[in-house]
Amino acid sequence: MSEEILVNVTPRETRVAVVENGMLQELHIERGWRRGVVGNIYRGKVQRVMPGMQAAFVDVGLERAAFLHANDIVRPLQAEAAEAVTEPPAVSITELLREGQDVVVQVVKDPIGSKGARLTTQISIPSRYLVLMPQSASIGISARIEDEGERQRLKTLVGGLSELHGGHGYIVRTNAESQPEEALADDIAYLSRVWNIVGKRGREAPPQTCIYEDLSLPLRAVRDLIRKDVEKVRVDSRETYERLQAFVAKYMPVLAERIELYTGDRPIFDLYGVEDEIGRALDKQVPLKSGGYLVIDQTEAMTTIDVNTGSFLGQRNLEETVYRTNLEAAQAVARQLRLRNLGGIIIIDFIDMDDPEHRRQVLRTLEKGLARDHAKTTVYDFSPLGLVEMTRKRTVESLERQLSEPCPECGGRGSIKTAETVTYEVFREITRATRQFEAARLLVIASPKVVARITDEESQAVAELEEFLGKSIRFQADDQYLQEQFDVVLL
Repeated sequence: MSEEILVNVTPRETRVAVVENGMLQELHIERGWRRGVVGNIYRGKVQRVMPGMQAAFVDVGLERAAFLHANDIVRPLQAEAAEAVTEPPAVSITELLREGQDVVVQVVKDPIGSKGARLTTQISIPSRYLVLMPQSASIGISARIEDEGERQRLKTLVGGLSELHGGHGYIVRTNAESQPEEALADDIAYLSRVWNIVGKRGREAPPQTCIYEDLSLPLRAVRDLIRKDVEKVRVDSRETYERLQAFVAKYMPVLAERIELYTGDRPIFDLYGVEDEIGRALDKQVPLKSGGYLVIDQTEAMTTIDVNTGSFLGQRNLEETVYRTNLEAAQAVARQLRLRNLGGIIIIDFIDMDDPEHRRQVLRTLEKGLARDHAKTTVYDFSPLGLVEMTRKRTVESLERQLSEPCPECGGRGSIKTAETVTYEVFREITRATRQFEAARLLVIASPKVVARITDEESQAVAELEEFLGKSIRFQADDQYLQEQFDVVLL
C-alpha cells in the first residue's frame, strides 16, 4: 500500500492530507487565527468547583473556562502505586481542588461547539517514538506492535533508559517497532529536557499561561503520521520544507530523504484530487461503486450512517446483494470516519442480513478498515435491531464543523417552511395585528416566492380577509427577505 502525506501552506491556513493508493484518507487543518490547543500545557487557576458534577472549571487563558473532571486528576496514590492493579478509592472533587488554586493541566480535547476545552492533570509529552508520562513509572507498549519478542525488547530497553533519566513512565509508540537503542535513547533525552523546562515554567509562570505548546501542524504530521508505508511527504512551501528538514535532521535523520519540495505549477491538492474529495466530504450522501450509497447525519448527540442498496441489483439473490453492499459500505464507513473526523457515538444501520456469517464478515471488514485509524475506536456487535454501535475518540471538531456553519435560512435544520406554510402564518399575523392595533391599511413585506404565491394562488383568500377585517392589504416582495421571514406593517 503506497501512502503519501501532502502539506499545503498558505499565509493563514495549513492543510495536511494523507493519501493512500490515490485516495484521500485524512485531512488536518490549522488556521493561524484558531490553532488547536490539544496537547498544550497550561498553568491555570480553578474558577469554580462543582461537587454535584465532580468537576471544576479552570481558567487557562482561553476564550472559555476549561473543564476538569475528578477522574482526570492525578492523585498521590496513583503516582506511588503506578503498577497497582486495584483502582484508587473515589475521592470528592472538593478534596482535590479548591477555588483559586493554581494547577498545571494539559488540554486533551479542543473546545467543541459551546463546550470549553477538556483538561487533565495527567501530563503526557509525545516524541517520535515515545510518549513521556512524568507522573507515572510504568512502561506501556502500543497494542499495534504485535510481536511478543519485540514488545519485550522495547519494554526492557525503555525501562533501562528511563532509570537513567528520572525513572518516569513511557508509552512506546508504534513507530518504535524495530528501532535501535540509540534512537530510543535520543528520544528519552529529548523528552527529559522538555519536561525539565515544563516543570520550571510550571513553578514560575503566572496563572492563565501556556507553559508548553505542541508542534505546528506540519511538524506534528511528520512526527505522528509517518509510518513504514509513507513514501513521501510533499510540501508546497519552501519555508515549511526547510523547517521540516531541520526538524528531521535533529530528531529523525533517516526520514530526511522522504521530505520533498513540490514546485509544480498546478496546486498540489488539485494534482491529487484532494479539493474535490473535500467538497464531497461535506455532502450527506456518499455513493458506493456498486450503485449503493451511505447517508451520514451528524447531530449533537451522535452520528448516524444509513446504508442503502440504491441502484445495485446484484446478480444472484437478495441476501447476496445485501451482503456485497454491506461489505463495500463497511470499507467506505471506515474511510469516511477518518476523512470527516467524526467522533463520539456512531450508529451504523447496515441493510438487514439473515446469515450470521455475513454479519460477522461485515463486522470484521469494518474493524479491519478502522485498524489504520489514528483515533481510538471501539466497535460492538450487531444489536437486536440490526444496528452496529461504535465509538471514536473525538479531540477536535469534525471536518464539517471546521469548514461549515449552520445555514442562516434554516438555522441548521436542513429544511425550511414551504411558501404555503408561511402564507398562512402571514394571514394569522394580519388577523392578530388588526385586533391589537388600529390601522386603516396594512403592508406585508415578504420574500418574492411567498408574495407571488399569495397574489396568485391565494388572491381569493386575500379578498375575503380584506372584507372580513374591513381594511386594505398590500403586499411587497423584497429580495433581502428569506423565505420564512415577513413583516406586517400597520399604516
